[in-house]
Amino acid sequence: MIDQIQWLGHGSFVIQGTPLIYINPWRITRTDRPADVILVSHDHYDHCSLADIDKLRDKHTRIIGNERVAKEISGCEVLLPWQSISLDRACVKAVPAYSPDDPRHSLKEGGLGFVISLNYYDIYYAGDTAVIPEMASIHPDIAILPIDGKGTMTPEQAARVTVQLHPRWVIPCNWGVNSSGTNRVDAQMFQREVGKAAEVLLLTPER
Repeated sequence: MIDQIQWLGHGSFVIQGTPLIYINPWRITRTDRPADVILVSHDHYDHCSLADIDKLRDKHTRIIGNERVAKEISGCEVLLPWQSISLDRACVKAVPAYSPDDPRHSLKEGGLGFVISLNYYDIYYAGDTAVIPEMASIHPDIAILPIDGKGTMTPEQAARVTVQLHPRWVIPCNWGVNSSGTNRVDAQMFQREVGKAAEVLLLTPER
């Protein structure tokens, strides 16, 4: 399963398989195969990019987001925190994603993370979130965590969350070329802090 997850840069991912799932597509190239599912965590431009979504969708594509996202994207289906939806062989549960200290990511903004259950694996995409108490009930096989500290977790905080979640693999995101101020040094710091708590995968963005 871990080999089917590709990082597209910043907070954007694709999970290859059936269904073909994109998460927050941004600055991507057009593809020959339309997405089966597009998950959009919140309505910020670098996560809710209408131009990129239009590159991926066709009449069969299902788009899942929160209420703010649904106002921006026609045909978007709304999930509230802790609601689930079955999408072919996958089950997607929305979970809260917020930062109490950042008004751009406050609880009232309705940001989401997602737990994607596919091929007997649970993948936790945290979204733009700080450390929040709701994480205590999530126990994934694979965790995808932001480490930029801009309304999200710092590398040190994300490492502590990894220990709490106890996944087999963890992928840091929100660093690199499209994440101003956060680079590979930060990702390597996260890797060191995690230690043996999980296998840290420092992916190279695929375009």
